[in-house]
Amino acid sequence: MSRAMVPSQQKLAEKLTILNDRGRGMLTRIYNIKKMLGNPQNKPGFLTDKAYEPVYRYLLRRFPHVDSKSSTLQVINNIKQDVVKSLSLYYFTFVDIMDFKDHVVDLLTTIDACQVHMDVTLNYDLTVNYLNLISTYVSLMILMSRVEDRRVVLSLYNVAYEYLNASSDPSFPRLGQMVIDYDIPLRKLSEEFVPHSRVVVPALLSLHKIYPKRNLPADQMRATGMLSLLAEPLKIMNVPNTDMVQCEYLSLDSMEKWIIFSMMLCHTYLQEAQLWDLWKTALQSGYIVQLCRDEVLHIHSYINTFFESLKGHNLHKRITEVKDLQHQALQSSPAIHRERRKFLRSALKELALIFTDQPGLLGPKGLYVFQALAVARDEIHWLLRHFDNPPSKKHTVKLSQEDFVDRQLPELLFNMEELKSLLRKYNQVVQRYFVQYLAGYDAVLLNQLIQNLAHCPEDESVILSSLYNTIAGLSVKQVEANEVFDFRGVRLDWFRLQAYTSVSRAGLVLRDHQDLGKHLNMIVFHTKLVDYLDELINETGDLSIYCFYHQIFEHQFKQCMEFPAQHRFSIVFPIICGHFMNATHELCPEERHSIGTTSVQYAHWFLKEMSDEVNQVITAICEEQCMLNYKLLPKHSAASILQSSNKHKKNKDKKKQVGPEEEKPGTESVRKNRENFTRMDKLHMALTELCYAINHCNVIQVWEHGFVPREFFIQHLETRFNKALVGMMMYNPDTSEIAKPSELLSSVKAIMSVLQGLENYVQIDIARVFNSVLPQQTQATDSFNGEKTITANYTNWYLEVLLRRVTVNIGQIVYSPNHKAFVTVATDNNSKENLYLAAEEYADLTELRALAELIGPYGMRYLGERLMGHVASQVDELKKLVIQNKEVLFNMRTSFDKPEVMRDLFRRLGNVDSVLMRMTIIGILLSFRSLAQDALLDVLEDRIPFLMASVQDLQHFVPNMKDTKVVNEMASAAGLSCDIDPLLISALRSQKNVANESDYELACLLMVFVAVSIPTLAKKDVSVFKASLEGNLSNCHCLAKAVNQIAGALFTIHGPGDVSDRLQEFLALASSSLLRLGQSQEQEKETFKNRESVYILLDLIVQESPYLTMDLLESCFPYALLRNAYHTVYKASAVDN
Repeated sequence: MSRAMVPSQQKLAEKLTILNDRGRGMLTRIYNIKKMLGNPQNKPGFLTDKAYEPVYRYLLRRFPHVDSKSSTLQVINNIKQDVVKSLSLYYFTFVDIMDFKDHVVDLLTTIDACQVHMDVTLNYDLTVNYLNLISTYVSLMILMSRVEDRRVVLSLYNVAYEYLNASSDPSFPRLGQMVIDYDIPLRKLSEEFVPHSRVVVPALLSLHKIYPKRNLPADQMRATGMLSLLAEPLKIMNVPNTDMVQCEYLSLDSMEKWIIFSMMLCHTYLQEAQLWDLWKTALQSGYIVQLCRDEVLHIHSYINTFFESLKGHNLHKRITEVKDLQHQALQSSPAIHRERRKFLRSALKELALIFTDQPGLLGPKGLYVFQALAVARDEIHWLLRHFDNPPSKKHTVKLSQEDFVDRQLPELLFNMEELKSLLRKYNQVVQRYFVQYLAGYDAVLLNQLIQNLAHCPEDESVILSSLYNTIAGLSVKQVEANEVFDFRGVRLDWFRLQAYTSVSRAGLVLRDHQDLGKHLNMIVFHTKLVDYLDELINETGDLSIYCFYHQIFEHQFKQCMEFPAQHRFSIVFPIICGHFMNATHELCPEERHSIGTTSVQYAHWFLKEMSDEVNQVITAICEEQCMLNYKLLPKHSAASILQSSNKHKKNKDKKKQVGPEEEKPGTESVRKNRENFTRMDKLHMALTELCYAINHCNVIQVWEHGFVPREFFIQHLETRFNKALVGMMMYNPDTSEIAKPSELLSSVKAIMSVLQGLENYVQIDIARVFNSVLPQQTQATDSFNGEKTITANYTNWYLEVLLRRVTVNIGQIVYSPNHKAFVTVATDNNSKENLYLAAEEYADLTELRALAELIGPYGMRYLGERLMGHVASQVDELKKLVIQNKEVLFNMRTSFDKPEVMRDLFRRLGNVDSVLMRMTIIGILLSFRSLAQDALLDVLEDRIPFLMASVQDLQHFVPNMKDTKVVNEMASAAGLSCDIDPLLISALRSQKNVANESDYELACLLMVFVAVSIPTLAKKDVSVFKASLEGNLSNCHCLAKAVNQIAGALFTIHGPGDVSDRLQEFLALASSSLLRLGQSQEQEKETFKNRESVYILLDLIVQESPYLTMDLLESCFPYALLRNAYHTVYKASAVDN
């Protein structure tokens, strides 16, 4: 005897919940298998091996009755392990699908047997889960039928399994039959659904109450005030008046799938007016239906193919109707959806602005947010699948691409994300409101409805009492205490109650108590707003679909970056990457990593492109500002001065036409009206929009990563700023061209002022950018790419170009102490090369101050170290020359008071000119070093006066002890002059000993060599002293600095500290040698025509020296000779001028 079925024991709610979730997992798995088998690169190797093609043809021909003992299949025996390992995931996915199908069929049969009444407005959860299960089941079977090589994969696995285990897989016979049965899936499914139609049809009919209201054109949406809080201002604080609250945000896509799939299977019911109306509207809404992700159906042709296969049903009329509906969908649906997106842009923007201003409205009007998100999400899904799947060319309807290429779509996406962020930000506002609403209104009304029930069975009574007690006990204090709410039990109890009360012969019939059912639906929605907000946001506003339309995603982003009006919404693209993980399912864990990696890569790419775009705009603004700044440089005032001076002169020809006046700086700011939009205006507008995007959110969470847009921007800005600094030098090693330091400094300041203005647009610390980039320019290479910096390039240019020309082209570039500059002297012999390079434009105090400001103390120290390296190499060469003349010099040192002996020894002395030339080079280098130090001192005294005062005090008051070296190094680094340059000492100390000679002795003899060689300078024309420059044309006046610095450094390093004694010896030798010039014959006097200029050199050596005094000089060289020398050279200079 069979027992009657007890509905409460069938667990319909639980089964529907579990099977829906499992169905989504199965769809995900079969989708991945289809993609894998559809791509030859991802297939297992043996499936693409041509050697096995006869096997596969045999398996296809004999499927599912495959004889494993066949000789054709013996080759599989060799690869059976590999086959089982590679195909097991595929095979067992099909087994799981078969298992899922069995459970679905069993549940649908049970629901039929229980005669469950479905009504989406009443038992919402039951109906939606039921229709979702049918939709998932149909999608799964269609998708399975579209998997390539499914028969080969299944039979191949079974054969390999049989070879391994001596028996075939027990699931294979049923699995093979299922694959054959569902080869044309709709034919088998329509047979299955004949008995189910008694439940399916009422469920679809209940959609007639909501689907037509949701599927409205944009004009009607505007007319009805849909999604508008301002349509009825007096009701702005009221909760929306609806008795089917959860239906308000039900997915339109889902409803259309339910209608189309269900009516395909139950096509005999299309005669009913309401069902025909639903069917017609759904098929007119579009021509593509989603199966899973980017797997879709061209639905009209698919339906017609199915109807044509049903012979004997006389469906010609239906086929014609579907073709007509397809024509209408192609003709009208793109424009309808385009207008709907246009309406949604303004509607969502209005909602975002109102809720941002008044977040308290998120309580009573929270439903509007979910409605807006659901409608916008459906429109985006529609656009993606229709844009990616154009109709076949056989249709006569010509589609307009403008309906699919939506340039303003980023704004809609952005407003969706804005609404979601507002809900998350003010979730406590929403919680407080609905906790009070549940306890203060919902619980009271539920209690009244329960009391009004005439008869209530025990099970139903227990559930209703539990529901009431749960919500009645809520309090705002729980929200304030950050208590975690969990109403999943409440929602599942209501789901169960729907199942109990919707079956035939139920103790409590829900249809008869519609107020109770609709109020409980309302309560469920309110509980979701308290504990299920994030899931509700994902349910209505998830955009993870973009993960599978990545080409369109990229295209839309590029389009956004090309359209300035949409720049501010570009940040939505990396935000959407955070949705991608919502597409994953726990039944397919293997795809989590690939989807997560994709999301991170795209987020990185979007932010990089955005940062590059902002930096390009900033670069353009900087270029404009640099050009404006360049016009203000002092050199451009010459033309104006000349023009004004000419006005005062009387022109003989007054009728002579004067050319047009040059445009003066500042005219670019003159405007006749604001409509004249300049390039700078456009750039600033673009910068404003892009910075809004960068500044919009602090962190974007994507998979397990956190992206900070501002940090991205700062990193790219630092790199771009670093490149710009070096680029503005305009350094060309081939032509030796380089920008003047003062002009570069002016441009750098202009760029820095632009970058400082960025703080008005985006919340970044621009000082951090300066502190990161500018100090790197004080080093030889930067830390970004290891490229040369301003310091390296200027150091190289000054040492290898400017100072080399000073030393090579004697008499053309002179160091002038009174000008504090290297000056190019105009002579007949000047080459074009030197005329092109005016030394005073690069090596005067002003330019070197600019250089010091650019590269700072670190850069100036690097310049000094490189310079001293050159000095050390010259000293090394000088030592070699001393060794060659060592014996002669030793004799000269002891015979300086014997004129005849000295004259004979001097004749034996070799390389005299070479010694003087190298000492002059050293003098030029040290003079440049001294000039650079003065410039650095000026800059630091201006920038850090108090710190400089402390350094000067230390240098002045620290006694001569061990600390002196440290103090001198510090003072030298700060630009202060020292008796002996610490960098010179360091450079000379690092030299290797030459031929094991005594360094001290070599230093003594070097001084002798220089002293006895000085008189030969008087023979040279270029040794003439120019009073206007206070220097000799040959730069031999720089010998003063060279002698003192080299002597000081060498005797400090190698000697017992007798610098003063050695310099007195030098002075004695030099003065006696020069005095002999005065005693020379008349003919020799003509030869030594620049004696007076060389006498002055002796005075300069003493003036420059911290160890020698004028008293010492006068004791060995008459002051009268010096006075006469100065008189002669200054008189000669006056005559020349």
